[in-house]
Amino acid sequence: MKASQSTFLFTRNNYILMAAGVVVILLGFLLMSGGNDSDLTQFNEAIFSRRRIFWAPLIVILGFVIEIIAIFYSPRKKSDTPAEK
Repeated sequence: MKASQSTFLFTRNNYILMAAGVVVILLGFLLMSGGNDSDLTQFNEAIFSRRRIFWAPLIVILGFVIEIIAIFYSPRKKSDTPAEK
């Protein structure tokens, strides 16, 4: 019997891009967190900061875009024939 050779679905670059996308998504969620207040009877206005309502969701969306690019990215094949002009 031949030993089956396992091949990965994606290339090394795809997995690196996927890891980068996950890190960017986690960074976005970390930027959204916070706003703790020891006094629970007072409303904390920090929840409406520009960082939490604009930058953090934008960074999370950017992370998902990186994930989509990582899935669809495929390296160009080098052809033996010269390109025609």
